This record gives sequence, structure tokens and C-alpha cells, in this order.
Amino acid sequence: MTFTLPAPAKLNLFLHITGRREDGYHNLQTLFQILDYGDELGFAIRDDGDIHIHPAIDGVPPQYNLIYKAARLLQQYTGCAQGVDFQLTKRLPMGGGLGGGSSNAATALVGLNRLWKLNLNIDQLAELGLQLGADVPVFVRGHTAWGEGIGEQLTPVETADDWFLVIHPNCHVETAKIFSHQALTRDTPILKIRASFEQGWQNDCQQVVELLHPEVRNAREWLRKYDENARMTGTGACVFARFTSRSAALAALDERPENTQGFVARGVNQSPLYDNRSYP
Repeated sequence: MTFTLPAPAKLNLFLHITGRREDGYHNLQTLFQILDYGDELGFAIRDDGDIHIHPAIDGVPPQYNLIYKAARLLQQYTGCAQGVDFQLTKRLPMGGGLGGGSSNAATALVGLNRLWKLNLNIDQLAELGLQLGADVPVFVRGHTAWGEGIGEQLTPVETADDWFLVIHPNCHVETAKIFSHQALTRDTPILKIRASFEQGWQNDCQQVVELLHPEVRNAREWLRKYDENARMTGTGACVFARFTSRSAALAALDERPENTQGFVARGVNQSPLYDNRSYP
């Protein structure tokens, strides 16, 4: 049994940090926008219980890869003795704030539930995903959503199907370093969902990231000529601008600054993973 599933990217249309918890994590409010672009993960069953990822990611030992961790967690939770060969097609940059690793893990959980015929429901998969990372549940549940808590408290929302130009300024941002920085804003007032759409959005991590990585600021400032509200996603390094048409976004992509990469994608309310009918 073999098949391939998408592992889509997300944007944080805004990211407000509302407090710091005793366990060191931060409470936040955010709007996760699912995109129709991302990585892909292929699945082929093994009978020996082994887990292999092809190709290996440079600098990431297999046991530290979230895909591997997702498979092992599922084996331990269910007692499944089967294994898997993963074939990863990587398009999303690491450390870009697009949720690539979390999305890979979510797709692994959803796909293995099908491959190994485990019959777990969405809630079970999302709970397992939270053990792997705060962003994994939104990809498991597969819908653009308002997020609170550490990002795991999700309320599905509907957004316009706009086009986005995403620029990666070729730097890697360490999330832990940003969240531990003394200059990080941690007291943004809590908003209601409806009120948030009527007020200005920001990314509370953006100022710190741009302080440490000026190339992120340069990329965002360049995008502002297309969208004055261009901002960073997650803890960076990617920045994005909103467009009303694919052609306009592609034209801007062709003019992107040197030493940057980028792509154009559409915002969707339902994940492409969900479209593949891989859910229980």
C-alpha cells in the first residue's frame, strides 16, 4: 500500500503574545491561515516495524525529525508492529515560520492512521500531535482557525481566499531564542475573535526577529510597496503580503530582491490534506 499526501504551509495572519506561563510557554492569540502549497509525504508500508525517511534532511538525525517522532508515538500509543518508508518532498524552508515540520508531523499521523488501519479519530490524532508541538493540532484538524493557549485551542474560522506572496530571506530563525528574548512583547491585550477583525493586527515576534536578522526587515519593507500591512509569519523568517489575484502575486515574485526565495499560494479554509479524504 503506497500513497502520497500534502503537508501544507500555514501563515500566522497575526500573532499576539498575551502572557507568559509558569511552565515557560507563552499564551498567545493567532489566526492560522492554511495555504494550498507545501511539502508532500509519501507512505509505503513495512512489515518489520522500522521507520525510514527518504531523503535524510541534512543536519537533522532521523530520531529528531518530527515525522519519525510522529510514527514512533503512534506505534507506542496503538501497539502497532508495522513500519513505514516515508518519501519526503521538501519545499518549505526550515525555520521559516510556515509550520513545515509541524505539518509534516500532522500528515504523518493522518497518513499512518490510514496506512496502518488504526481507526483513530480526529481528537485522538490532535491530542497526539500536541505532544509533538503546539502547531501540530491545527494541521491535524485541517481548517484555518483562531488559536489561543499555546496555539492548541482552536476555533475554525472562514477567511477570504486571497493570494499570498511569501518571501524567505534565506536566514534561519531559532524559535526558542525569540521567545526567550528580553525585548519580546508579552502583554498584548486579549481580543475577542470578532473584535480582532476590526482592529489592527501585528506580529509581536517581528520586532525581535528584525533586530536579530535585519534581512527579515529588509524583505518586509520591500513587500510593503505591494501591501502596507505586509508582516512576518510565526517567529520568522518568512514574510508575506496579500494580493487579490494570482497574476499580480506572481509578477511581484519575479521582482523579488536578490538572495531571497519565495512562492505564491492561495489561502484556503479547508486543508489540502482534508481534500484527500485521509481523515477517519
